[in-house]
Amino acid sequence: MRTGETDPRTRRFVGATRIVSARGVAYPDNLLRDDASTCDLPPGGAVLLDFGREMHGAVRFDVPIIEPKTPARVRVRFGESVSEALGEPDQDHAIHDHHVRLAWMGRTEVGETGFRFVHVENEEPEATIRVRVIQGVSIVREDPRIGTFRCSDPRLEEIWRIGADTVHLCMQDHVWDGPKRDRLVWIGDLHPEAMVVATVWGNHPIIASSLDHVRDATPLPAWMNGISSYSLWWILVHADWHERFAGGAHLAEQGEYLAALLEQIANRLDDDASERLDGHRFLEWPTARDGSAIDAGLQALCAMALARGAGLLARLGRARESERFAALADRARRVVRPTGSKQAAALQVLAGSRDALEANQSLLSVDPFRGISTFYGYYVLQARALAGDHQGCLDLIRTYWGGMCAMGATTFWEGFEIDWMEGATRIDEMPVPGRKDIHADFGDHCYVGLRHSLCHGWAAGPTAWLSEHVLGVRTGAHPTPWATVDPRLADLEWAEGSVPTAAGVIEVAHRRRDDGSIETRIQAPEGVTMR
Repeated sequence: MRTGETDPRTRRFVGATRIVSARGVAYPDNLLRDDASTCDLPPGGAVLLDFGREMHGAVRFDVPIIEPKTPARVRVRFGESVSEALGEPDQDHAIHDHHVRLAWMGRTEVGETGFRFVHVENEEPEATIRVRVIQGVSIVREDPRIGTFRCSDPRLEEIWRIGADTVHLCMQDHVWDGPKRDRLVWIGDLHPEAMVVATVWGNHPIIASSLDHVRDATPLPAWMNGISSYSLWWILVHADWHERFAGGAHLAEQGEYLAALLEQIANRLDDDASERLDGHRFLEWPTARDGSAIDAGLQALCAMALARGAGLLARLGRARESERFAALADRARRVVRPTGSKQAAALQVLAGSRDALEANQSLLSVDPFRGISTFYGYYVLQARALAGDHQGCLDLIRTYWGGMCAMGATTFWEGFEIDWMEGATRIDEMPVPGRKDIHADFGDHCYVGLRHSLCHGWAAGPTAWLSEHVLGVRTGAHPTPWATVDPRLADLEWAEGSVPTAAGVIEVAHRRRDDGSIETRIQAPEGVTMR
């Protein structure tokens, strides 16, 4: 945020919901009361608080008395899990382990990070700290949620809501990848996040400001975030966002950069339209060691970016450039590199390079809960939906994203493998000797152990997917606002909800009749054409 700007976020105090553990503390349960009750932390005393859900912000102490009457030093550790709050938290990007002096007859606030648990330990050898309040301070935007989703399966409802909560905590000055780490705008991460923002909050200005922030920080020929595929995702985010809400003046501002970026991509195609992108060749972490997946995925992303970028240029009246890049996209789409990766195969399907039914039968639906990721799992869902396998998609969402819920998640994680669950303690449980810890003992690449972010916006794709496919609502704004409703209930008995459009909110309700057919009710705003 720039000097003089008003912070768009709201500060709200949040009380702890549970004492996870206490050592040497008198009346620790008083910390759960919302009155003047106090508890005493003697030398070496410690308490571990659970605030009930992931949040972004700080912790605030109200200390009426310290004996002797002098500031007292405490250690404050934040954690997205119990084990993180008890362990040695990663200190990169945001500080999670503080040694701070508390004022007596005063209030002290410390930290700004993503957390659910806070461990407080009195480090003074001869001072007792009387504490009236230890409160969480939630710092987040409070824009109204206008998209909704309900259905006959409570687990799917929960997953939709948790995905929305995950992205909500990433909506800070821009859209971050996560409130704990890295607290940055990563353009690849932004695509599923933008789809969730569109589904829940509608045409929120934070998407445009996040796209512009990285564009302005990345003069060509540099690749956004140093990753060639992320510049491709910048095009795809623009295309999906402006297809849904229209571009207006903001789209017009992208013309020169967009055309130059498309030219840069075109210059990295061989004569047969095979890509040879330079920079960091990366899709997402679970495929980072799989060269064939990277090659196949980047080829598909090039075809998609060229095609969607050509469409944007056409809307900007740049017909000659649009036709050229569209022709290149068609040639790139025909180059299909072999891969055994579900993520890369899903991109091939979405690019039109591979038949959806074939890919689903031969790869995507095989051992369906393994070999995917929290990020690219969204594109696997999209590809399987194109194959008509909506039942398989619901089963995947319930089992894979539901697996994180079963391990105590209130937001979705940077990475997850279904096999981590076996015999492991949940994130809201005390570590148990001899048992695996779902947070501390797993992870890979940049998210090993407690460095692992348990609130990562790229993992929230099911929220957008459920509204698009179960509610069946697709919307657009070009040339005028429109919507289609084509529900896919699979094994659900009913589903209902609301979806933002460029001209207001469309509300739908679907219910399965006794004969198996679907009864649908639609309430569309004025100005939206139902296709």
